Amino acid sequence: MAEKIALRPALPTDAPALAALFRASVEELAQEDYGDAQIEAWAALADDESAFAKKLAGELTIVALVGGEIAGFASLKGADHLDMLYVHPVFTRRGVATGLCDAIERLAGARHAATLTADVSDCAQSFFASRKYAAQKRNMIFLGDEVLGTTTMTKKLAPAPEKMQ
Repeated sequence: MAEKIALRPALPTDAPALAALFRASVEELAQEDYGDAQIEAWAALADDESAFAKKLAGELTIVALVGGEIAGFASLKGADHLDMLYVHPVFTRRGVATGLCDAIERLAGARHAATLTADVSDCAQSFFASRKYAAQKRNMIFLGDEVLGTTTMTKKLAPAPEKMQ
């Protein structure tokens, strides 16, 4: 039986927990696809907690809770870019990423986006492909002396339902 996942908007006070979750997710879940130096450079993006908090606050960020504990988060940049989707390693394969992605897709649709775009890490590519995202192009992300490969993927969204008058 699937666990109950609750979603809510991210709060400014969540920033330390979300930064720690981001670091844990990158450090543990990217090991098969990236080298140690790449993982450290990527995880270090959360080291400046105030900059990380500002990034979260500048986007529509939602948090997933399982049993009252923060299990993951996702953010929508503008109307049509899924910018971040991270799940704590303890909560993988429990429906957290699916719940967050479903919510972001609905929010993008409500913002009248026809297509949702995400720049996806190699470790998340199969998840997005299973959700009918199509690979468009390969990218190189430069983090200090390290280069990370990602793939831009897009998904056509169903039109938002018209509101009844």
